[in-house]
Amino acid sequence: MSNQAAVRREDIELLAPAGDWECMRAAVANGADAIFFGVEKFNARARANNFKMDELPEIMAFLHRYGVKGFLTFNILVFEDELRNAQELVEACINAGVDAVIVQDLGLVKLIREISPDFPIHGSTQMTITSPEAVEFTKPFGMERVVLGRENNLKQIAKIGEQAKLPMEVFVHGALCVSYSGQCLTSEMWGGRSANRGECAQACRLPYDLMVDGEHKPMGNIAYLLSPKDLAAIDIMPELIEAGVTSFKIEGRLKSPEYVANVVSKYRSAIDKYFAGQDARPSAEEVRELQQSFSRGFTHGFLDGTNNKQLVEGTFPKSRGVYLGRVERLTRDSVVCLIEAPLKRGDGLVFDAGDPTKKEEGGRVYDLRRGKVKIEGEVAQGGEIEIVMGRNDVDLTKLHVGDRIWKTSDPALDRRLRTTFETDKPYRTFPVSVTVSGREGEPLRTIWTDAQKNTTVVVQSDMPLERAMNRPLGREVLEEQLGRLGGSLYHLGELTVSLEGDVIVPKSELNRIRREAVLQLEPLRDRPPVYVKRDVDAYGDAPHPAPSVLETGGGRLTVLCRTLEQVQASVETDAAMIYADFEFIKQFPDAIAVCRAAGKPIALATPRIHMPGENGYHRNILKLAPDAVLVRNTGALYFYLKERMENPGAKHPTLIGDFSLNVANHKTVELFREAGLDWVTPSYDLNVQQMVDMLRLSDTSRLELVIHQHLPMFHTEHCVYCTFMSEGTNFTNCGRPCEESRASLRDRIGFSHPVRVDEGCRNTVYNAIEQSGAEYLTTFQELGVPSYRVEFLEEDAAKVREVLSLYRAAMQGRIGGTEVWKKLKAINQLGVTRGQLVK
Repeated sequence: MSNQAAVRREDIELLAPAGDWECMRAAVANGADAIFFGVEKFNARARANNFKMDELPEIMAFLHRYGVKGFLTFNILVFEDELRNAQELVEACINAGVDAVIVQDLGLVKLIREISPDFPIHGSTQMTITSPEAVEFTKPFGMERVVLGRENNLKQIAKIGEQAKLPMEVFVHGALCVSYSGQCLTSEMWGGRSANRGECAQACRLPYDLMVDGEHKPMGNIAYLLSPKDLAAIDIMPELIEAGVTSFKIEGRLKSPEYVANVVSKYRSAIDKYFAGQDARPSAEEVRELQQSFSRGFTHGFLDGTNNKQLVEGTFPKSRGVYLGRVERLTRDSVVCLIEAPLKRGDGLVFDAGDPTKKEEGGRVYDLRRGKVKIEGEVAQGGEIEIVMGRNDVDLTKLHVGDRIWKTSDPALDRRLRTTFETDKPYRTFPVSVTVSGREGEPLRTIWTDAQKNTTVVVQSDMPLERAMNRPLGREVLEEQLGRLGGSLYHLGELTVSLEGDVIVPKSELNRIRREAVLQLEPLRDRPPVYVKRDVDAYGDAPHPAPSVLETGGGRLTVLCRTLEQVQASVETDAAMIYADFEFIKQFPDAIAVCRAAGKPIALATPRIHMPGENGYHRNILKLAPDAVLVRNTGALYFYLKERMENPGAKHPTLIGDFSLNVANHKTVELFREAGLDWVTPSYDLNVQQMVDMLRLSDTSRLELVIHQHLPMFHTEHCVYCTFMSEGTNFTNCGRPCEESRASLRDRIGFSHPVRVDEGCRNTVYNAIEQSGAEYLTTFQELGVPSYRVEFLEEDAAKVREVLSLYRAAMQGRIGGTEVWKKLKAINQLGVTRGQLVK
């Protein structure tokens, strides 16, 4: 069913990335409706050149001149000591007339709303919004739109749009994260560079060995088990429009201006063709050009639904460009290939022997021959060609018959793309409607209206109109003289002429009027929108921590268990609460029975992701009547809060927000407490200093800290079990190898990181080594934190008892925190790191 009639071309926005001025110009010149960009440190691309805060007025004036919107990416977590700087940046955005900020941190949303009730906010994909309920959760904060998780498929997107009725922005092209955005802690764990802070080190692009039940599973040349192909949805644009997507987002703030020009122009053409009723699908040549700019192989990602085999191929982690063919044979000075794409001199090639970890041969094409005959110009695909590479570029002895050949660069294409934005002419022009009136003896009066900006200027002639003796002023002359708008931002639209009698004015005067009108109108295009801005203090309302718990027993110890054996061992200790976080919901009743028999309160954990139609899971949890629910996303939180509101008399479980809600400052603590969470767990992105900074400004009486755990690093819709341990493509046909075997990913250092599956077939990759914050216990206790959680993964009952007794001793001050992790290190040969709570 098409709702094409209901959707207009102007309802659809093409949103382009810009890492610098050249990319911004390339985007505007090639038809972007809006640009997203970052300034300095507060954005999810710390490695991009980024703009400076004092450039904001200039950026917005440039964009608004061309009728393009500018969105500032503020899509990272904001730490406590950064809130004042964050406030300064928000105020600078308001002053410069930025059209919206794209935000991850809900505490920052709270701060922005305190500063301004009407400044537009977009919910970043880093918010992990994947269900109608998650959109509903954002509604009290007056967000203009949400950027959905890349894991949502077309049906889910349509459902979210129908139910939540908020404009949706969806990624349609560029690199895919294997992990849910906002839920990736790998980079932080291994390199101290957090993806939630814009410093992703791309651990998903590294090679891994697949270990199944402790044994290495040979995979041939497949080593990149977590490296997805790139997203390219250009051929399903109509389906996306009809699913209700209003903003089409292109990834790539680290990419070149040529990439931006290329991708934006292709999507602009596809959208325009769709609304013109033409076939919007790209030609083979257009797809090749897209691949040429950047491609690890193209996929629709999850838009068609989950197909693990198509998402990750696993043989290379970086851009390859266009597939050219295979090496058929080698001569003394050339490579013979049956080419599957056009080729010409100067093109760059790489020869792929199947192991990208080793140095690959590559270089520029020097000559092309067929037989002994030299070929001039470009060779079309098809037919056997001898390729002569540049002198000293390639060692032919290192090539093999069968090696794949990729065309990695096309200088002629790059030159063509550069001409689109390296020009003195305006990138686009806008219609100006002109009304001309007058009578003899009075000045000629012209009214110029820029309808897009709703601005009008009036310019009169310096001299009165005279009676025309032979050739009176008419439409033709006016059209010609007033329409000479070349070099300006305008072209003549509607011309209305209402002159009384036969009158005349010199052409030179008409030219002056035109120039004067342009001079007055053009600056009006740069004017920023005006928003309300209040004077607030980011720390003005910060509460004080609760009293120290050192004198009152040291606080309560809670335990998160992932097996029934761990639950059985934990109930025998003095743990205050047991959390059950099992792979399969059918095991929950057994855990509840064990806890009830022992008189221990039990909390059931929700999955980290909430998709449309998954409320059945949460209804099951409520049916089991646990004492508490460990809530891991805003969609689930909205579900439980709504249940509370709709059934005020019933007994409801305590709601405990988990680390995945990304609480990194006191504003976010307050927002979730005000929303209805009973307890809050801070984000794993905080190091000890950042944690202490936050605790000093928070009401700590309802905070629980995770003090011991295997860090959950990747959280993915991509299933390693299905992709590499079955013949299937998704949960319907994979045969459930996850129920029979245990997989882990072995990294280059030799550590095996366990891969676990949840009820929705999502994978979590846990760090091989558990981490401990025991050394900082006393500091946290002094700041009034009353609750400390220990999380287990694969530990047996004896280990559970030992770990819990060590932490209890440390909490009571009988042993030092350092002794805890040192003792655990002595027992666990893998060793225990002190984790992200490191000074």
